[in-house]
Amino acid sequence: QVQLVESGGGLVQAGGSLRLSCAASGSTFAIVAMGWYRQAPGKQRELVASITSGGSTNYADSVKGRFTISIDNAKTTVYLQMNSLKPEDTAVYFCNVELYRTYVERYWGQGTQVTVSS
Repeated sequence: QVQLVESGGGLVQAGGSLRLSCAASGSTFAIVAMGWYRQAPGKQRELVASITSGGSTNYADSVKGRFTISIDNAKTTVYLQMNSLKPEDTAVYFCNVELYRTYVERYWGQGTQVTVSS
């Protein structure tokens, strides 16, 4: 079992910055990827950024050049540095972790609200 603890959400003005953190605990030895999703009211949940245990990253087109995902040296905490925030970035952001122990397992954080005012 894996538990995820998210932090860093809040209210920020357009053009500002925010950093989200997600710490995984439990059976973390088999983590192969971590990432961030977001969901705005009335919209589908979408992938924002992901990073594999090998360091490969992937970003949604809407955040490329503004957001940076990173992982700590223990590969159990993932960060999302969000710069040049826009009102359309307003959403609940969810941390996600994937494990492989003979089969794929996926865990989700509870979500943290990010609100960008204009």
